[in-house]
Amino acid sequence: MPLPKKDKIYTYVDYLTWPEEERIELIDGQVYLLAPPSRIHQEISGAIFNQFYNYLKDKPCKVYHAPFGVRLPSSNEKNDEDIKTVVEPDIVVVCDEAKLDVEGCKGAPDLIVEIVSPSTARKDEVEKFNLYEKFGVKEYWIVEPDSKIISVFTLQANKRYGRPEIYTDDDVIRVSIFDDLIVDLKLVFAY
Repeated sequence: MPLPKKDKIYTYVDYLTWPEEERIELIDGQVYLLAPPSRIHQEISGAIFNQFYNYLKDKPCKVYHAPFGVRLPSSNEKNDEDIKTVVEPDIVVVCDEAKLDVEGCKGAPDLIVEIVSPSTARKDEVEKFNLYEKFGVKEYWIVEPDSKIISVFTLQANKRYGRPEIYTDDDVIRVSIFDDLIVDLKLVFAY
């Protein structure tokens, strides 16, 4: 199966036909190929995932790591065949079990973590920021491995992200969607 062309609008139906070994995202029907993650990326992802996983054991919310498909249907995209936005965030927390199915998540997760690389920084900091805000992701983390900084955006009452809380490798993050989860960044940036 040939890979998708850049100048065509694609849907989730097309996405399902592409080779599984290719990591691809769709944003508004446009194709984005994902580069393989670096070793540092994987260490950061694993350290964050482990802290969420250990906290969420025996709780109704679930945490998933990439590759994990998140379909974000707009109001006029009622069927999977019509959906034009499918992303694979690095880490996803979903608390509404009704959004989960065998394919992944349909609808906005409660929390998303993206770990930027030089090739994804613009997409994560601009396009995905706007996308996650638009769809109502309650908390969005942007992790910058080179500077060991995490920016945490929390959805406000006006359905917009406020100013980010900025954390460094000596900090802990109190996760806003949970009463008592604290993520230790010394463990995250211990590489």
